[in-house]
Amino acid sequence: MPAFLARRYDEPTDVERRDDAPAAFVWRSRRHAVTAVLAHWWETGPWWRRIDVGLSDDEREMWRVEAQAVDRTPVVVELGFAWATGTWSLRAVLD
Repeated sequence: MPAFLARRYDEPTDVERRDDAPAAFVWRSRRHAVTAVLAHWWETGPWWRRIDVGLSDDEREMWRVEAQAVDRTPVVVELGFAWATGTWSLRAVLD
């Protein structure tokens, strides 16, 4: 697997899903269409911050995707869905 340099953002974003995977997202006023899902995983928060229902405050469903805005170079980004709040964020852009 190639090495990546990631720029961390953790900025809120709107995500459109298709078949339970991200299909498009808006970041910095541009709509990016997802062209490929590269990876999918879960990140859990520290075990000592568990809440009653068994989810940690920081549990996220993570997606690494390749995406492209109109007339732009494709980018690889990590999107995260926080289950505790029901919100999406663009976590990182990978070079």
